[in-house]
Parts: sequence; C-alpha cells; structure tokens
Amino acid sequence: MKKILCVLLMLCLLAPAALAEGTAVLNWEDVVPVLEAGNVTGQFYTFDEISVKIWLPDGMLPVELTEEDKANGYIGYFMPEDQSAQMAVMYVDTNGMSLEDYAKHLSSENDVTDIEMGTVNGFPSVSYRMPNQDSVSVAFTTEAGYILEVTCAPLSVENAELVWGAVISSIQAAE
Repeated sequence: MKKILCVLLMLCLLAPAALAEGTAVLNWEDVVPVLEAGNVTGQFYTFDEISVKIWLPDGMLPVELTEEDKANGYIGYFMPEDQSAQMAVMYVDTNGMSLEDYAKHLSSENDVTDIEMGTVNGFPSVSYRMPNQDSVSVAFTTEAGYILEVTCAPLSVENAELVWGAVISSIQAAE
C-alpha cells in the first residue's frame, strides 16, 4: 500500500508540470521515474496494425475480441482477472475528420464532458470524460484519416485517474 501511495503522490506532484498554457502535455519520460520509484511494474503492449504501443500495469490482460468487436473498430481490450477495470483501444474511420472537428463532434454528444485538446508524447490529442460510463478517453488522428481512441474505466475508484493517467501518458509510436 505504501508503494502505491508513494507513486500516487509523485504523480500528483507531476500533474501541475503537465499543464502548459491551458493545454495538457503528457510525456512518458516524466512518468517512468515515478513508476520506478514506486516499484510499479507493467509492460508495453504493441498494436502492430497501427504501430502504437501502450504501457499497461501488471494484471491487465488482453481479452479476445469477437468479430463484432473488430467490426466496431476495437483492436484491443484489456481487463484484470476480477474484471474491476477495463481499457479499450479503437481504430475508427471518421471519414478524415480532423482532431478539432472530432472535439466539436464530441461536444454535441450528451454524455461527454471535460473535452480538452492536448499533446501526448508529442502527438496532438483530445481527451474527454463520459461520466455515465465512468470513463476517460484520449483520441488521436492518424495519417490514414482514422481516429485512434483509448478509453479507460472506471474513474470512480480511488486513485483511478492517476493510474489511467500513467497509461494514457505512455501512448506512443512503436519502435
């Protein structure tokens, strides 16, 4: 428990540094020392079809996708054995919609709040919350004109935002 509290405290200290001129800026290299100091372990999962990798804390396991999931744009879904959390990765055809247009589209949705433009590891992004689904998402546009979207839930458990913040700050191009 002390290890988790230490990591969470360090992430809280980093949070103000992640804001610049009202736009969130997240960088994986800022989070790594905090995770290492707290002995929090995990591993990167690579999505070869889109050349992106995302760090997942130990215990988050891939769930087999159905054909329907794949048809709906899911390229990854992860949960711990107790199914107490989830992370979904989607690759959605938005007909070439820009990130700004996607943010405007999100603002017209009923259950979307806290829409914020930002940068994750140098890539422009838009983040938002869906309170009725107890989730936070971050989206990026791709060269192919699609939206890559990562959604993490739940937010309602203690310190979830910090854990999901570490996951989201890890999204980067695969090597």
